[in-house]
Order: sequence, then C-alpha cells, then structure tokens
Amino acid sequence: METTRQNKIARLLQKELGDIFQKQTQSTHGVLVSVSAVRISPDLSVARGYLSIFPPERAEEILNNINANVKSVRYELGTRVRHQLRIIPELKFFLDDSLDYLEHIDELLKK
Repeated sequence: METTRQNKIARLLQKELGDIFQKQTQSTHGVLVSVSAVRISPDLSVARGYLSIFPPERAEEILNNINANVKSVRYELGTRVRHQLRIIPELKFFLDDSLDYLEHIDELLKK
C-alpha cells in the first residue's frame, strides 16, 4: 500500500515526465509518448514509469531509445523538480499495455 507521500511524488513525477516526453517528441511527427502511471518505491529511490506509446508498431523501438537515454531524462527531471525533491529517484521505464489488453478483451466479448 502506497503512502500519501509516495502518491504525491508519483503524481509530480508523472506530470513532469509527461512534459519532458511531450517536448522531446514534438520534433518527430506521428509519435506520441504519454506517461500513464508512475510507481515509486517506499524509500523513494526508484521510480517505475509506465509509458503509452503511439504508434504501437514503434513502441519497442521508442522504449529502448528512452531506456538508453535514461540519464539525460533523469537530469532534465532533476532540473525541474530540484526544489521539491532532495533526491531524484532512479528511473525505469516499461511499456503500458493496459489499453491493448482492454482492446483484446473487448474483441473477445464481441465474438
């Protein structure tokens, strides 16, 4: 069960990471990266970000690119939240496939 502090920090990180990815993907047309959820560890040292990427065909490629450049994303995040957080958590990104799962369930129910 997450504490109130974990939830507040997770919401802050979700908002700021969403802004970072929006600015980074403005130059590449037809690509949309949104942060659907952020989960933070109880000691606030690791944050897991779940990304929803459009188009889904390029999702793995974009996710690998983001994970390869996680240090620059963490640095950018640190410059944005340095007055709210003392320690910037280590970032790990995963693909959020909940929409694909819902679509699959919906497709099965229509049969």
